[in-house]
Amino acid sequence: MTPLASAPAMRATQLPLVRVRQGKVRDVYEVDADRLLLVATDRVSAFDVVMREPVPHKGAVLTQLTAWWLGHLGEDIEHHLLTADPDAIVAAVPALAPHRAVLVGRAMLVRRTTVYPVECVIRGYVSGSAWKEYQAGLPVGGQQLPAGLRESDRFDPARFTPATKAEHGHDENIGTTRMAEMLGASVTAELERLTRLVYDRGRAMAADRGILIADTKLEFGHVDGRILLIDEVLTPDSSRFWPAADYAPGRPQTSFDKQPLRDYLDTERRVGRWNGDAPAPPLPPAVVAATSARYLDAFRRLTGAPLAAAVGGPDPV
Repeated sequence: MTPLASAPAMRATQLPLVRVRQGKVRDVYEVDADRLLLVATDRVSAFDVVMREPVPHKGAVLTQLTAWWLGHLGEDIEHHLLTADPDAIVAAVPALAPHRAVLVGRAMLVRRTTVYPVECVIRGYVSGSAWKEYQAGLPVGGQQLPAGLRESDRFDPARFTPATKAEHGHDENIGTTRMAEMLGASVTAELERLTRLVYDRGRAMAADRGILIADTKLEFGHVDGRILLIDEVLTPDSSRFWPAADYAPGRPQTSFDKQPLRDYLDTERRVGRWNGDAPAPPLPPAVVAATSARYLDAFRRLTGAPLAAAVGGPDPV
């Protein structure tokens, strides 16, 4: 197997398939009319700007954590993942054989679906954009919240606050009424049910491992009349992970994600060295290393094993 610790960080891929989309993190290739290949690079974005420097092991963490969650959710919810095993991918798509090293850890062969144009956001705590809207006296996802909430207070039950998808720029929070206008009432109700199922199961499992999932966003698609969970699931990119031992409402929480990167960029903006637009300032090696360590730590805490156990090779340090 490719040793994980020695694998270089990957900013982009070039595979002998038609690339149908390049997102902030994933390169998406067409295999055939029914299947896609998703390859998670080590690209990282913050404040809607993609950094020039990749974060080592980030793509593998996103892919392997998604596969791990889907393995636990598969009996309760249908999803698009066919395999994340590089040898199985090569067997299914022989043209990729010379590129096996690119696939290790970071590639998923998936069913092709028609994607619903909505991010299914669910919040277990009032934080992030929800806290900013609440402070401004605005509804959160179309819902008026009770008075007297503190930052990071827990919601019971969790709040479903869907958003429109934006490949570039900010997503727009919408309510279920507008979502139903877009997708229909029955589809909206089913997507909310599935979102709550995934989040409630994930929140309980993560809590047993010392992590609070403050919020997450999920995507769904449909094929042959079936709704499938797609893309990444409960990762540090799509979710806000907090260490349970440090949780205290009334303030922001530390998180297992790209917080070191955000903190650095915030400083650069405050001192006037960055205006917030692309390109972002160069990232110091220490910031890249600290961000990588956060992703690896989240994977280890949730799965109970180092990333190397999922993809082979020595554990990165």
